[in-house]
Amino acid sequence: MPILTQEMKDMIATQQCFVGTVNADGTPNVAPKRSTRVLSDDSLIFTEGTGGATYANIKRGSKVSISIVNREILDGYRFVGNASLQESGELFEQAAAMSAQLGRPKPFAVVIIHITEIHSLKPGPSAGKKIA
Repeated sequence: MPILTQEMKDMIATQQCFVGTVNADGTPNVAPKRSTRVLSDDSLIFTEGTGGATYANIKRGSKVSISIVNREILDGYRFVGNASLQESGELFEQAAAMSAQLGRPKPFAVVIIHITEIHSLKPGPSAGKKIA
């Protein structure tokens, strides 16, 4: 099981994450998810507020890829995993409260990504290579 390093956690906390899923017709879907954050050493979470393609794809069982890059230091990661939706419960209520504080509507769900692979997005020979 891949484990997030502190460097990865710090990057997730400070940089924009992009979530990739697969549409029903096989085409890729990529969406920025500003709410992406670390849930545990081996999982990420984001608030699904739009109910769009990413949400539909995950409901259908699409695997998920989350990419993050820090252009200032030329480093980044891609996290691949399986997603689970929570449309109620403690994590959902926490996300709903956070959305309300920001003046946003109640989310559709929270999405938990159980990381199965981590890849480097650092330029050079390690680009795209599985590191965990």
